[in-house]
Amino acid sequence: MAAQTASSSSSSSWKYDVFLSFCGVDTRKNFTGHLYTTLEQKGILTFKDDEKLERGKYISSELLKAIEESKYAIIVLSTNYAFSRWCLIELAKIVECMKETKLTVLPVFYHVDPSDVRNQRGTLAQAFERHEEDPKVNKDDIQAWKAALKEVGNISGWHLYDRDESKIIQQILERIFNDLNRKFSTTVSKDLVGIDSRVNEMLDLYLNEGLGGVRFVGLCGMGGMGKTTLAQEIYQRISSSFEASSFIANVRKETRNQHLVCLQKQLLSKILMESKINIWDFHEGINVLGNRLRNKKVLIVLDDVDEEEQLEALAGNHDWFGLGSRIIVTSRDSHLLRRRGVNDIYTVKGLNDDEALQLFSWRAFKKPYPEENYVDLSKDLVNYAQGLPLALKVLGSLLFEKTTDEWKSAIYKLKAEPDKKILDILQISFDGLMDTQKELFLDIACFFKGENKYCIRDVLIGFGYYPDYNLGVLTDRSLITIYEDGTLWMHDLLQEMGQEIVRRESPKVPGGRSRLWLYEDVLHILKNNTGTEEVEGIVLNTPNQKEEHLNSKAFSKMKKLRLLKINNVEPPIGLLRGNVQLPQGLSHLSNELRVIEWHGYPLNSLPTSFQPNKLVELRMHCSHIKQLWKGIVNLDELKLIDLSDSQILIEIPDLSRAPNLKKLILRRCTRLYKIHASLGNLKQLIQLDLNGCKCLESLPLKINLEALEILDLGGCSRLNKFPEIVGNMPHLSKLNLSETTIRRLPSSIVLLKNLRELSLSSCEGLSSKSSNKLLSFPLMQPRSLDSMGMLVRTLSGIRSLTELDLSYCKIRAIPYDISCLSTLRELNLRGNNFDCLPESIVQLSNLNYLFVSGCTNLRLLPKLPSNIECIDAEGCVSLETLPTRPEDNVPYLSLLNCVKLIDNEGYDNLFLTMLRHDFFKGPDDDTITVLIPGNNIPKWISHQTEGEVLNLQGPSDFLGIAVCAVYVLHQVNRGYSKLCSWITCDFYFKEYEDSHRIRINFTEEFGKIDSYHLWLGYFPIKYFEGKLGKKLIQSDADVSQIELRFCSKGPGCNLEVKYGAHLVYTEDLNQTMAVRNNCNITPYEADFEDSVKVTKMKRSSGNYDGDEAGPSGEGIPSDVDVPYPKRIKLPNLIERFIPRLGNLIGNLSTQVQGD
Repeated sequence: MAAQTASSSSSSSWKYDVFLSFCGVDTRKNFTGHLYTTLEQKGILTFKDDEKLERGKYISSELLKAIEESKYAIIVLSTNYAFSRWCLIELAKIVECMKETKLTVLPVFYHVDPSDVRNQRGTLAQAFERHEEDPKVNKDDIQAWKAALKEVGNISGWHLYDRDESKIIQQILERIFNDLNRKFSTTVSKDLVGIDSRVNEMLDLYLNEGLGGVRFVGLCGMGGMGKTTLAQEIYQRISSSFEASSFIANVRKETRNQHLVCLQKQLLSKILMESKINIWDFHEGINVLGNRLRNKKVLIVLDDVDEEEQLEALAGNHDWFGLGSRIIVTSRDSHLLRRRGVNDIYTVKGLNDDEALQLFSWRAFKKPYPEENYVDLSKDLVNYAQGLPLALKVLGSLLFEKTTDEWKSAIYKLKAEPDKKILDILQISFDGLMDTQKELFLDIACFFKGENKYCIRDVLIGFGYYPDYNLGVLTDRSLITIYEDGTLWMHDLLQEMGQEIVRRESPKVPGGRSRLWLYEDVLHILKNNTGTEEVEGIVLNTPNQKEEHLNSKAFSKMKKLRLLKINNVEPPIGLLRGNVQLPQGLSHLSNELRVIEWHGYPLNSLPTSFQPNKLVELRMHCSHIKQLWKGIVNLDELKLIDLSDSQILIEIPDLSRAPNLKKLILRRCTRLYKIHASLGNLKQLIQLDLNGCKCLESLPLKINLEALEILDLGGCSRLNKFPEIVGNMPHLSKLNLSETTIRRLPSSIVLLKNLRELSLSSCEGLSSKSSNKLLSFPLMQPRSLDSMGMLVRTLSGIRSLTELDLSYCKIRAIPYDISCLSTLRELNLRGNNFDCLPESIVQLSNLNYLFVSGCTNLRLLPKLPSNIECIDAEGCVSLETLPTRPEDNVPYLSLLNCVKLIDNEGYDNLFLTMLRHDFFKGPDDDTITVLIPGNNIPKWISHQTEGEVLNLQGPSDFLGIAVCAVYVLHQVNRGYSKLCSWITCDFYFKEYEDSHRIRINFTEEFGKIDSYHLWLGYFPIKYFEGKLGKKLIQSDADVSQIELRFCSKGPGCNLEVKYGAHLVYTEDLNQTMAVRNNCNITPYEADFEDSVKVTKMKRSSGNYDGDEAGPSGEGIPSDVDVPYPKRIKLPNLIERFIPRLGNLIGNLSTQVQGD
């Protein structure tokens, strides 16, 4: 198929692909005959003289013209070739055309030596002696023939002497076939944008001959994504490498138009080169295919397969085909391919923006870029197509030679009514679904795109959709994508297709459609009560500034309504009044409702006629609900109640008939004072969130919540008693009691064997003398312990506890027994009053994160666990010393406003040792950030500036980039109580035209930043994620040029900043200068106001100078914050590096000064 296409593409410049020149008596019935047959089978148009013409007759003008009209000439030089005047005339003409028309000559030396041809020796000499003796032969012709033979003898070709003729024929075929296809590809490249990378990926990963055996490879993706185009291109490029090949197009369509037996005949006819194949039924075809092809190395492409029977009929098993065979199957159904044992499945992705614009431009402008006046319009349409090649081709062709006004009109039309040709192609996948799967797809297209499948699973089950199975079907059919985090997604055009299917249900009357989501349609129906029984789902997203009044009977006709969502587009914080009002009340809601999500619901209760026995989820943020319902209501299907910010809600009704309730969320229901006792026995409840319920005074006396995982009572400031735990609560992992007045925890708290996170933040009773009964545990002797000691001892029985928050509890001393909490990974002690930590803290061997910010009395930190990853000590103004072990390595260290620490005598030396240890490490280490008081950039930072741009240049084998900033805040507007400022740094990698942004935040939460501070960060290559990171790691460039662009901002203040940066190399690690015991390096030698010296780092391979400033680059990316400490992993450093690094910074400083 591909070869025939290649021939058709060549017809405009030549008539024949190949001209065969040969001596018939030598090779017509063997080598040349076989070569001709093979070329014809591959669709390569070949001229061969008529066998009936007798050798010796005068050569016809038509034959000479055929030489002129051919792209290739294959000359089979055999023993008797030179004896034929006919052959020699052909030869002379071929050489003439080779020089004048670029005819490609391919000689085959058939049982003759190439050197004999060049020098006319042996039988060739005898032939010319005979010609010279013939008076009919012109002497000038003889000389021309000799010259032609000599020239052809010098051309590299194939010497066939005692070699396998079939292999030589295969090599000749591949040479011509590949050349023709390359030329064909250049003529249609406008339709094959981005194809090369995809073809090469397929060939390298899945179709490589080195993989051996027989391999089935699937090409999968949504309709219009280019699966067939990719398969065709692969077929054209490699089919010549197989004994036989066949491309069966449109299998799905052809199966419906004719029987599978016809496709079996087509496949066999192409591969066996037999015009008549006798097959009478499906099963006979299977037997014939399996028997006839088992020893052939074949390439078969089955395009657009959608049923298992098709593969069973055409490519049933691997053992049908000979070794080295490759079977390529394109399909929208990946599960079908997996069921049939396909070895590999390649998912075809859409074009990127540049490729998409190029393909669109080829169709719209007949060139690879848009006209000047059409650039923005073209980008709008490319964005609409979302990389789908089908849409780009259709829309580009549609708008060819149209005016800009016509383009604008077409864009508006697409938003209202998608292109039918595109939708018809996409709908093929939808039409093959079962009814339930179709309904699920339409719900996702209209309501649930972007939702998390785990969050809506219960709702989908309530709809009868069997999501655990049917979501997989939609994914397999390339109709939706499910990301790793569970997000449901689909291509925008597939979403439009689904919404168009719904619109067609009632084109003129929206109230007759099953699903409504357009603001104008929904509002018109609800205001005018024009809904019908056909309506099953409604979503109304209202703008914040508009208030709408609905008819009290708005939902009275919608008997089948199962989903109702009324939301603000962006609900304002502290919303007290929704913008959808019901001035006359609400008379009716469908009893079929599974989902009610009505933020700002304006009434005090739901309609009395509403029976919520099928309700699955009830979400009413910021509602005016005072009481949901009275008495006991059957709520067997109810899984979630979320009434957050409903500030009129006073109590929760009896939930004893809601046995399957999983989540009860009542955050910031500030008037809620009573929780019904039935709450304590909800066996399926996994989340209870009462955070911010300030009036809540009590909970059920006893709770037996076996499934509970999260209990949040934070901010319940009147809650002073924690309920008794009855039975086992093995799943509770997070307990928040922050900002409560609880003074006593029951002894049963130790039953929470899997508790991982406990927050007691701002529980000031922990430090009160009256709280000596905070924990009542019978095996303890309370008199011997203070309240904190009792707490720690009790918590030690919870072997799963990893995070403990005791911030702002006014704690004056941390008990020595803190070491009992051996499983702790994170300890938050912010804002307390202790002056030191006990030495026993070093025994917390799993501790990674220590937060002591705002502990203004803290004077020293003891020896800490060896694997500590983060120390946050911002605002510890009394802190004088840190742990003194030089091997300590802390990837995140924040000492904002710790002025006494730096002033302490002898500290600089130790601190710089830690910096050396942190910064100059191997390439696999993670980000390091340090914030300390200081007014100057260390001298080892090779590039420094007071401007906003730094240029780094150096060999591309750097390990990472060290960046620093010295800053001070000058407050302008004192109206800001806690200033938060930030610095952004954009890394622009010039050779890749790519960039990455980091953002560094500074806050005055723990005191005003009146002094200078130094921030240092190290970013290894692996920090730069995605494509940029891969480019850096795989870089083969000699020199890297990196531009750093800085920007500082902050409300109510301005920052005085200077910046520095340094490329870190392996030789920075290999410095061998020993550490001197008396080394005393002071990093802050000059005042901030001193002029900055731009320095250079000299490397062994040469000098790479960095400029102080440079031109602004292209496009700034979106912000990426410097990683929060939790995302930083502790590297395992090799201790032998430490002494070598002892004087590194001093050495670098000396080197810089020398430069």
